[in-house]
This record gives sequence, structure tokens and C-alpha cells, in this order.
Amino acid sequence: MSANKNLSKFQVWLLASRPKTLPAAVSPVIIGSAVAFAEHSFRFGPALAAFLGALLLQIGANLANDVFDYEKGADQHDRLGPMRVTQAGLLSPKDVKTGMWVTFALAAICGIYMTLVSGWFILLIGLLAILAAIAYTGGPFPYGYKGLGEIFVFIFFGFAAVCGTYYAQTNTISQLAVLSSIPVGLLIVAILVVNNVRDYESDKSANKKTLAVRFGLEWARQEFVSIVILAFVTVVLLSISDIATPWLLLTWLSLPLVFSTSSSVLNQRGNILNKTLASTGQLTLVFSLLYAVGLILSVFIPI
Repeated sequence: MSANKNLSKFQVWLLASRPKTLPAAVSPVIIGSAVAFAEHSFRFGPALAAFLGALLLQIGANLANDVFDYEKGADQHDRLGPMRVTQAGLLSPKDVKTGMWVTFALAAICGIYMTLVSGWFILLIGLLAILAAIAYTGGPFPYGYKGLGEIFVFIFFGFAAVCGTYYAQTNTISQLAVLSSIPVGLLIVAILVVNNVRDYESDKSANKKTLAVRFGLEWARQEFVSIVILAFVTVVLLSISDIATPWLLLTWLSLPLVFSTSSSVLNQRGNILNKTLASTGQLTLVFSLLYAVGLILSVFIPI
């Protein structure tokens, strides 16, 4: 703990922001922007605002999770995950809540810009995303404690993030944008599942009824594998349809990451899953970049 007390304020806030989770925030924005590019509708300004807004929303959600889990007793001294700054005493709950609201305010500025150039629908998505981030562990109905995390993560990190990014640039939502939200949404859900597998014991003792706690550790491990397989199967179905392009099969180049993360989730427990959590985030980002490259190549080299 003494070493932690020697951290600078910047290092503490960087720790609180949990940078290893940020690939989950930017991946759907990358895909939404690539869909817009493939359909000749890419706009740099709204795309950049969506990118920055997504990062800020994720950081705000991380801060909310940090402080509200602490207040609900979910973070104890035997916590397996990365250090939480509130639980470690590095920042007070008031400081973390202030940082959370400042971060959400900055995200709202990005949302206001996108609203001005793209309409009120973007404002609605942004407000709902902020409410969902807070309500995951805070408020009167913390849905993360009710086993609803996977559903909300899929909706907001999949459909809302991809289609919102696309809409900000086009003022419409295409079939390809909707379908492209499915695989990335599933992979981001897989990140949450790794988190729930790692925290199974502490969540159970804190009465945090994630699906892993409700149905058991082995069920959650199979959930992870099933979700990842479904993400890649979805890409195959899209690549052979008239809606997308065979270039999307480039995403299968990320399979080595799939094998290593799946093996870890199926066979390991405890702190080592922190690395698996980061690896699943890397898988999601690599997958999304390859998906985006496939869409871009389809413009220049149609097949």
C-alpha cells in the first residue's frame, strides 16, 4: 500500500480510468465509422467526436463502477481485479464522483456537437448511455447486480455505439450498420463475462447476482466461448450475404487471440484473469480494426 500512496495524482486518476478497458469503447466507433466510409458517407468531425465521446463515457463508467461498488461493499481487501482507487483510499468517494460527473460533462460536450450537426437522436443516445453507465452499479436499480449486465452492454456497446456513430455521420441507420453492431457487441459482452468469471467469489459474497453467480462458474465459462463463436459465425454469414463483403473474413486473422483467451477463461481462476481481461479487450480491438479494414478494402477492391 505504501508504494501506492507514492503515486502522483495523475497516476492515480490514470489508474482510476482503467485504460485497459478503453478498447471496448473505441471498437464500435471504429466499426461504425468504417461502415459509413464503405457507404460513402464518412465525416471526420462527427467520427472524431464519437471517438472522444466513447472514451469519456467509458472512463466515466469506470469511475462510477469504482465508487458505487465500494459503497455497496462489492470491493473488499481480497479483491482480485485491478486496484480500485476508492477502495484503496487513494481518492475519496467525493473526489471520484466529482471526476465521474466532470468526465460525463465532457462526453456531453461531444454529444452536443454531434447533436448540432446530426440532430436530436444523437442527444437521446448520449443521455441514455450516461444513464446506463451510472445505473450499472449505482442508483435504485443497479442492473449489474441483477444479472442484466450482458444485455445492457450488448445494447449500448453494440447497437447504440455502432449505429450512433454511423447516424452521426449520415443522419440515418443502414442495415449494414445494424448487423455490424452484432459481432463487436458480442465481443464486448465477452469482456464482461471474463470480469464476472474472475470476480465470481467476491460477487457471490457481495450478493452481486451476475449471470455467473446465478448459473455457476462453468456456465459462465461456456457463455464466454459461445459468445465469441457467435461473433465469428455472424461475420461469416455477413461475408457471404449481399449486404456486406467477403473482405470481412479478415477478422479471422484474430483467431490466435481467441484460442489463448478461451483457454485461459476455461482453465484458470484468480488474478491471472486480469491478463485475460486485457487480452479480450485486445481481441475486440484487433477484430474491429480488421473488420474496418475489410470494409475499407471493399471500396477500393470490390469482390
